[in-house]
Amino acid sequence: MSSKQMSVTSTSSASSVLRRTVVVGAVVSAVGLLLSSSLFPHASQAQQSPVPVGSIAQPAPPNAPTLVKGLPDFTELVEKVGPSVVSIRTTQRISDDEGEDDEVDAQRREFFKRFFGVPLPEPRRNVPHKGGEQGGAQGEERPRGLGSGFILSPDGFVMTNAHVVDGADDVYVTLTDKREFKAKVVGADKRTDVAVLKIEATKLPAVVVGDVNRLKVGEWVMAIGTPFGLENTVTAGIVSAKARDTGEEIRFIQTDVAVNPGNSGGPLINMRGEVVGINSQILSRSGGFMGISLSIPIDDAVKVADQLRAGGKVTRGRIGVSIGQVTKDVADSIGLAKAEGALVQAVEPGTPAEKAGLEAGDIVTRFNGLPIEKPADLSRQVAATKPGTKATLQVFRRGGYKDLSITVGEMDAPKTKAEQEAAKPAKVAASALGLSVSDLTAEQKRELKQNGGVVVEEAQGPAARAGLRPGDVILAVANVQITSAKEFEAVLAKIDKNRPVSVLVRRGDWAQYAVIRPGK
Repeated sequence: MSSKQMSVTSTSSASSVLRRTVVVGAVVSAVGLLLSSSLFPHASQAQQSPVPVGSIAQPAPPNAPTLVKGLPDFTELVEKVGPSVVSIRTTQRISDDEGEDDEVDAQRREFFKRFFGVPLPEPRRNVPHKGGEQGGAQGEERPRGLGSGFILSPDGFVMTNAHVVDGADDVYVTLTDKREFKAKVVGADKRTDVAVLKIEATKLPAVVVGDVNRLKVGEWVMAIGTPFGLENTVTAGIVSAKARDTGEEIRFIQTDVAVNPGNSGGPLINMRGEVVGINSQILSRSGGFMGISLSIPIDDAVKVADQLRAGGKVTRGRIGVSIGQVTKDVADSIGLAKAEGALVQAVEPGTPAEKAGLEAGDIVTRFNGLPIEKPADLSRQVAATKPGTKATLQVFRRGGYKDLSITVGEMDAPKTKAEQEAAKPAKVAASALGLSVSDLTAEQKRELKQNGGVVVEEAQGPAARAGLRPGDVILAVANVQITSAKEFEAVLAKIDKNRPVSVLVRRGDWAQYAVIRPGK
């Protein structure tokens, strides 16, 4: 073969290889485009069909509106509602022999100024009467506590928490314009923690009461109050839950609004400038705000306030039964379809329940047609019923349902002071410290949510100089936790009574240490 023929053959072979390469490359490119368009659709295609066909997820509409736009501006709300919010301070009158000396009083003021950033109000000394006589019978007026409230009506009715004014000898209300009035406690209801005060003033800026039924979980709300004595403090958050059941007579509005000691009794306000609740409690392991605040629904509070204004007390219904939870095991064993209702554990003799034919072991499933899911539901509905009202109970008894007619009785009135004194546990006196203490009653433990400690009955001499007063709860002595008066006595027996003794004292929502110096 000639060199020319060899050259032609080589050129022909090269052209053939080139054509095959081009064809293969085109095929590969086409396959790549198909795969890429399948796996990675164009942006316009992705917007039109973000969810694969057959997926259980529902695609969003192409022009879906934004549900949340920015954060709310509370300035107009503060300007509108702020003047209706008041600060409340309470005092207690202490006889001269129980008063503190000037040095101890100065130390207390310095403690508050340093650790809380606010000065402790100066105690009001006895004012001489005409003729130069001292008001010794009244004693020294000493600060007791701080709280908040709001004006219910232009003629001077103010709403706050019952625990804010509990045990106070005098109550003072300060308006935002700095006017201060001595208030009369019209009535206070410990079960709902609602109190109504009256000040002698007119044309006051009253709040607008809102509709709790319109309040929604996730809705913005605002609080105004006097935390740690800081007047007109504004905080905000959202509604975390409604009808939060803590086992008490009312079900609370739960929020994440910052509430601290001193906020108690202040209003919870919606975005329309309406009061929807009274700030009452916080759930905390430290004693300070931890993101959970509980407010009394304003509709419940107004019902209580109306009764307090009308008669100074709240009347509640009662039928005379002890009730408990219906467990799933109990429901299954007696043939009840669901573990719901209130189990009647005991029926008190001579009560409406006994007269109506209620028996131990009955499961109350309805009261006046309303379902009873848990024992607290029955307690609330009976308490809210006017005494003397005829009602219908549906009970589950021995495999079947039965309707009973019952006339609701009246809950016993709170015990008088004399009856309370007679029911108190035996006192334990610690004469070297000037203290007399007793065990906490079951009711006190429930109100304070405290399992241990002793309550101060009397504080004289060294204890009074250290700032202790009747009603304080001692939680620890000399770094030893105290659960009873007997234990308190045992701890004191082991310590040197001539040396200063540290005690951890709870007063209201606060706890702090005090040092008792015997013999001084």
